[in-house]
Amino acid sequence: MSSHRFGLAVLLFSGPFPIVRRIAVAAFLLLALAGWTPDAARAQTPERGSVTVFAAASLKNAMDGIAAVWRARTGHDVVVSLAGSSALARQIQAGAPADVFISANANWMDRLEADGLLIEGTRRDLLANSIVLVAHDGNVAPLEISPALDLSGLIGEGRLAMALVEAVPAGIYGKAALTHLGLWDTVAPKVAQADNVRAALALVATGEAPFGIVYATDAVAEARVGVVGTFPADTHPPIVYPAAVLDGRDNPLATDFLAFLGSAEASGIFAAEGFVVLD
Repeated sequence: MSSHRFGLAVLLFSGPFPIVRRIAVAAFLLLALAGWTPDAARAQTPERGSVTVFAAASLKNAMDGIAAVWRARTGHDVVVSLAGSSALARQIQAGAPADVFISANANWMDRLEADGLLIEGTRRDLLANSIVLVAHDGNVAPLEISPALDLSGLIGEGRLAMALVEAVPAGIYGKAALTHLGLWDTVAPKVAQADNVRAALALVATGEAPFGIVYATDAVAEARVGVVGTFPADTHPPIVYPAAVLDGRDNPLATDFLAFLGSAEASGIFAAEGFVVLD
């Protein structure tokens, strides 16, 4: 025993300390002789790790399922923050503590990459999607989405729900498709913009807007809306969901979680929600 530990023991056992405290100190000193300290104990006890994922709002249902499987398989937690890709990207640029980012738009991932906020070599195209016209009224007959569609007349005095058309990917894709078809100018005054695609979906689901433009996967997730038509793929940029590990956090679970997103289990969950899983 070192001299300072011996002195401490003499003081405690000869001084005015209750017998219970003396016994506790004796136990501590015995453990110290064996090299035990509180810090050593903490180092030997595996902590439950956590990974923070910022994901596009359209991924909600899929991420709920994937997070549950990840916890069951690894014993680690995953915290998923859902919002429009633009809002999440801006939060990351402002220093938000995220480990993994899954965007519904390549442009927002491009911006983070240009800012040096991604770990090099981790970016991958994970999923693909499509956009559809949905209606609150389940009796609306299927429509052909083409330049001949009188979408403004179909909406009438109501509103067309869309995510923010200048910022949120679903809104950007929707506006691009309507512009390509020559329908945007007549429809624009009737558009009700929402912060993200799930908020736009909710407007249609509750009947506040008779029609909306959302991802095909959103329509699968909401029983109160019906798909009226699918926008042709050549009317808008490809809808690709890139994912990457963010720099600066040094969380080893981040790369593990990104790899898990490409596993058979995760791919099955994505496919069940209507996503196209990219190889």
